[in-house]
Amino acid sequence: MSTAPPTTTRRLPLAGALRLGRPSDIWFKPACSVVAAVAPPNLALLALGRLDLAMYTMAGSLCALYGHNRPYPARARTLAWVILGMVGGLAAALTAASLTTDAVVLVTVGALMAAVQKVLCDATRVGPPGNVVLTFISSASLFAPQTLGQVPGHVGLALAAGAWAWLVGMAPGLLRPHGPERRATAQALNATAAYADTRRTGTGTGGGHDRARAAAAAAVQAAWQSLLATGARTDRTRRALEHLVVRAEVALAAPADADPALLRGWARALGGTGRVPRVAGADDDLLGIDAELSAPRRPLWRRLGPLAPFAVRTALGCALAGYASLALGVGRPYWALVTAASLYQANVTLTWSRGVQRVVGNLLGVLVFAAVVPLAHLHPAALVLCCLAFNFGAEALIGRNYWLGSVCVTPMALLVTEFARTQDAGQLITERVVDTLVGALVGFATAVVVTNRRAGDRIEGALTAVEQAREQAARLLAGPQPAPRALEAARRALSAALADLRAAADAASGEWWQRALPQERVVLAEQSGHRTLAATVRRQGAHSWDGARTTEDVRP
Repeated sequence: MSTAPPTTTRRLPLAGALRLGRPSDIWFKPACSVVAAVAPPNLALLALGRLDLAMYTMAGSLCALYGHNRPYPARARTLAWVILGMVGGLAAALTAASLTTDAVVLVTVGALMAAVQKVLCDATRVGPPGNVVLTFISSASLFAPQTLGQVPGHVGLALAAGAWAWLVGMAPGLLRPHGPERRATAQALNATAAYADTRRTGTGTGGGHDRARAAAAAAVQAAWQSLLATGARTDRTRRALEHLVVRAEVALAAPADADPALLRGWARALGGTGRVPRVAGADDDLLGIDAELSAPRRPLWRRLGPLAPFAVRTALGCALAGYASLALGVGRPYWALVTAASLYQANVTLTWSRGVQRVVGNLLGVLVFAAVVPLAHLHPAALVLCCLAFNFGAEALIGRNYWLGSVCVTPMALLVTEFARTQDAGQLITERVVDTLVGALVGFATAVVVTNRRAGDRIEGALTAVEQAREQAARLLAGPQPAPRALEAARRALSAALADLRAAADAASGEWWQRALPQERVVLAEQSGHRTLAATVRRQGAHSWDGARTTEDVRP
């Protein structure tokens, strides 16, 4: 099979990187959560006259940003691990700060910690905001004046604030215990309805069709990840949601047979705290779920292996950015380090886009800081309230585009440095601008130089997985009467393999300095795989849309 010729030119988007998207359906949840987590500790410190300790409590409070897309049983575990990771990084940074004041050593330690935080967050798929908040706290703490005897008390403050953040993150589950799963299921139903519409409106070919299919596949996979994150624990509501995700998965496999209006009706019914629709004729829908739950999880060390290039990029890029900042005489090299750490995405092209967003957001953010700082200097209470407002704004806006959220993150970070003492605003602005530019330039240059040859290997592995899954499904289809459980398991395996292939191809297509990608093989594998999926769905008579009507409702 021939392969596509190597790409000789690379397009680095500018306007596209700054385009605003639609706000998240739950943009207000992380925004309100971070305010609820940050406000009580900061106001308590304000009343005690110890705002200089706010940096340590904010380390724990900012953990409330994580896990909002996860079911509450899984969120409880995720938040606990994030808090332990945050406090562990803070403890290591404060210990290093108490043992040495050598800036080069501290930058090196910060770069190594940033690399560890990057690969662990990516391997565990902890989700937004990923490693950036962890790196910001640990890197800033490296340059906080510290003695070894102060470390336990400061770490204890972070742990106490983290415990409060855990309670804040879990509190919504008291009112809507299945909220995350309902949202993920509704998104999958809406996305597959949009894909089915492309077949009915005459736009069933070309880029729009492919984008709709990719978006629907991603939404279905996200819904399954949400529902399966709780493990073997289930109840009637979650079971009903699983049936609906199977319907979305079936519509993805055979869009011509799907009913977009019915899919959207189910999605609307999942809003709020209303009843969850239960579809008829779906007794065999979940035959493959138990097998998937019982399959052994991929060991963490195997998930870390493919991330080695990102670890090298992060460690080297952060270190070089910090060293360059020191060479320029900037007093806070951790800003350059954090800027570099924030850039690294799935490939070089996405890293470039994040760099553009970071620079634009930070430059606008320092202007906002210049306008607000006179108000913040009026009284410590004004300083605390300004930080809370920027916390809310950052989380409310960052879902539309990273640069828009950075417009609020930047002044918030600058104001946090003034909790201990009032500083010269002009110097802060100058140093932040210099560090932003240095971090972005050095960080992107490192991403270009440190190649990721494994991106092509991942495509080869994904192609092999798709071919094996398709052959298995085809063998079952060729039989006279395949077992329903085996056929359902084969369909699910092929669907997951196709989603992995598309993700691998998208990631590799934006990577530089690698061999030519097998684009033609990818296209053919996707086409044949989706045809086999459609044949599998039609062979499973239980998935007829004529019988897919709501028979009863399940209370949330």
